[in-house]
Amino acid sequence: MKRILQNAIALAVVIIVLFIVVPLPLALVDILLVINISLSMLILVITMTISDALDFSIFPSLLLITTLFRLGLNVSTTRQILGNDGNAGNVILSFGTMITQGNIVLGVIIFLIIVLVQLIVVTKGAERVSEVAARFTLDAMPGKQMAIDADLSSGLIDEQGAKVRRAKIQSEADFYGAMDGATKFVKGDATMSLIITGINFIGGLILGSLNGVENVLEVYSIATIGDGLVSQIPSLMISTATAMIVTRSVSDGSLNDDVVQQFANQPKAIFAAGMVIGLLGLIPGTPHAALLVVGVGLIAAGWWMTGRLEKQRAAEEAAIAAAQQPAEETAAAQPSPGDYYKDINNVYGLLSVDPIEMEFGYSLIPMVDENSGGKLISRIVIFRRQYAQEMGFVIPSIRFHDSSALGTNQYVVKIRGEEVARGEILVDYYLALEPASPAGEIDGIETVEPAYGIPSRWILPENKEMAEIYGYTVIDPLSVMQTHLSEVVRSHAHELLGRSEVIQLVENLKRTNPEVVEEVIPNMLSYANLERILRNLLKEGVPIRDLGTILETAADALVTTKDLDMVTENIRAALSRTITRRFCEHGQLRVVTLDAEVEKRVISSLTKNEQGIYLAMGPDLMQQIVTQLAEYIKKFNDLSQTPIVLTSQVIRIYLSRMLAQFYPNIYVLAFNEVTSDVQIQSLGNVTLSDPPARPARKAAAV
Repeated sequence: MKRILQNAIALAVVIIVLFIVVPLPLALVDILLVINISLSMLILVITMTISDALDFSIFPSLLLITTLFRLGLNVSTTRQILGNDGNAGNVILSFGTMITQGNIVLGVIIFLIIVLVQLIVVTKGAERVSEVAARFTLDAMPGKQMAIDADLSSGLIDEQGAKVRRAKIQSEADFYGAMDGATKFVKGDATMSLIITGINFIGGLILGSLNGVENVLEVYSIATIGDGLVSQIPSLMISTATAMIVTRSVSDGSLNDDVVQQFANQPKAIFAAGMVIGLLGLIPGTPHAALLVVGVGLIAAGWWMTGRLEKQRAAEEAAIAAAQQPAEETAAAQPSPGDYYKDINNVYGLLSVDPIEMEFGYSLIPMVDENSGGKLISRIVIFRRQYAQEMGFVIPSIRFHDSSALGTNQYVVKIRGEEVARGEILVDYYLALEPASPAGEIDGIETVEPAYGIPSRWILPENKEMAEIYGYTVIDPLSVMQTHLSEVVRSHAHELLGRSEVIQLVENLKRTNPEVVEEVIPNMLSYANLERILRNLLKEGVPIRDLGTILETAADALVTTKDLDMVTENIRAALSRTITRRFCEHGQLRVVTLDAEVEKRVISSLTKNEQGIYLAMGPDLMQQIVTQLAEYIKKFNDLSQTPIVLTSQVIRIYLSRMLAQFYPNIYVLAFNEVTSDVQIQSLGNVTLSDPPARPARKAAAV
């Protein structure tokens, strides 16, 4: 019995197919017709109560099953009508009698109207909406995937959350693709019902005349119309359900909730409509009673909704005032600034400098204030944890405060008390990142995404779904600000690493590897020199999580050299697996290389003095390298990958420092920093445009 229940749907589909072949008794036909109507009504109600189309993801398959069910019943009822002198059961007879009401012509006209409404209006519209939804959903997939990757990299979601969102995007694409094909079943079902009705009518008249049936026209007309009606009513409900489910993508709740809420938020429009209808009822010759009743009803509804909204606003204002009152009382209890700073000890508190601070305009305070529901701090906590796991460095505490010197929508990020980044957020809008080739134009305020400099525009919330359909990546204002702050922290992490942070990292390593710490610190390597090495690594995006390997390699390198730059290069080679994992994607590393002649020219430009080795490169060679790299960087941007230059270890650090002046986001790696199991793909080779005729003049020092 359990096995039968597990395969009940498959068994039902087989039985439905058998309806076409096996004759059914009239009593069973009546029951199945009622089940068909009930099932269609149930599906229609479900599509109106769900808030997400994926909540009813079986709909495409269910659409096929219900279509087969109706067609199987059509064949069975046709067999009864033509083979049983027009007697196809009580259900068909009742529906046929109800619609004809003794007038065959009227019944035929009404039946044709129902069929044409379903075929031309509902079914055709549902088919078109399904087509557009399927195409736009597929076009929007890359943008949605980029948004997930951005949220994952900024720490807004974890890997499991990213998997869930990617699975949902794939499910949406599969669902709307299936709906695009499934709507063809509905159209074919409506067309076939019309054909079967014509066959029943003509065939019934012919067979009835041959069999001597009395009142042939009336008997077969009622039976044919009744059969078509009990077929078209469920078909119309299924078509309506199809149109309903493919238009639910822009909804956040059930249809009932959306209609009630959105109409209730427009009391002025309802009141104005009631006034117009009421005035029409006063014009001579109009149906006064009907117009006045409807007009008064709309006016009353608008009046009641206006009062309801005013009460809600008053309650919100009272809540805001209650929240502000304690703050005002606290401010009143504090001494004035003049009295406070009379104490010279209080002045010293102004001299402290925070590692990171963020200032906000007035409108952005609710995004940060946890008492007002702000989530920026909780997102920063997630980012701090993720960055510590990725790079091995714990970001210091960030100080948030408002500033009257900023615009209401502006914010500023400061490192060690100095501004390093600035942005502007429109709280009630969404930021749409413009794709390379959008499927359509979306209205909005043109701007530039602050973190990556991508051309974007601020759009209204009601345009969010359409922007995603056109291929834009849509980001909420809080994510824009949090991503910008995260990127600023990443690019300035080496400045945030101070002596106290280095000591704390060493103390943390001492718990698990005390022998290495005791051997190296401070006998061979001071905290100051370790800080410099770690800063060099962080500045070029190399994780310092494996502090034990860093100390061991530094100890070995210091035996042969005291140059901390060379010590850092040896550490980078020891961290080759870490560096490869950091920059490699799917076992492949796309790079730009230097021609052997270029490397020789760079090596010949190295000069040594009392402070160490530096690069004194002629302007002609520098111009050639920088110009050619500009073209190759465009290729990296088209591939959405980090620009990487691969060169020999001898010149890596000096070339990196030179290029950082022109391209801050480019990374220079040495061959010995890439593991042997990685496939290296060169996107270009920097060469000399003309052979050197004379030694390059040393004009620039790096």
